[in-house]
Amino acid sequence: MSDTPEPAPRPATASSGGPEPEPIRFFGTTWVDHSGKYGLRRAAVALGSLSLAFGGCLLLRFAYQGLEIAQVGAFVDVLVVAVFAICGALAFRRTWDGYSRRPDPQTQQSLRSMLAIGFIGALLAYFLRTFTEAPGEQLRRAEYETARKQYARRTSRRAGNPANRTKKHT
Repeated sequence: MSDTPEPAPRPATASSGGPEPEPIRFFGTTWVDHSGKYGLRRAAVALGSLSLAFGGCLLLRFAYQGLEIAQVGAFVDVLVVAVFAICGALAFRRTWDGYSRRPDPQTQQSLRSMLAIGFIGALLAYFLRTFTEAPGEQLRRAEYETARKQYARRTSRRAGNPANRTKKHT
């Protein structure tokens, strides 16, 4: 007998041997049955993403003040504001759409710099989505349910060998 406790056995789930749910960042697989302080996690993620968006706005404000101190001109000031506003709006939209359908990886890669510039829009989309669900939960739940149905269909067994059945005489 050792003094170290043995790890608790993993409880059997309804999907043992079947498809496993895809984890979501900050939530793991607790989105399946909303266990493991799911509500508290959603509140913490919402607060964290809003705090990061606020910090990003402050950072952009300091950068804009640096442009004012450098006296680069009105054209550059307007251009910088327009770039961040447009990239923020596009990042919000791309992020929001990414919660309901899988984005194309090649397109996502080509828009990577635009999404980085518009990071505040992506953070705000994440913040707003946490009010209804864990971001991406709806998409993953639909994929998981489809995979479970397909697995159940594949593993269901027929009653006997069809070749051994006798034909009905009419």
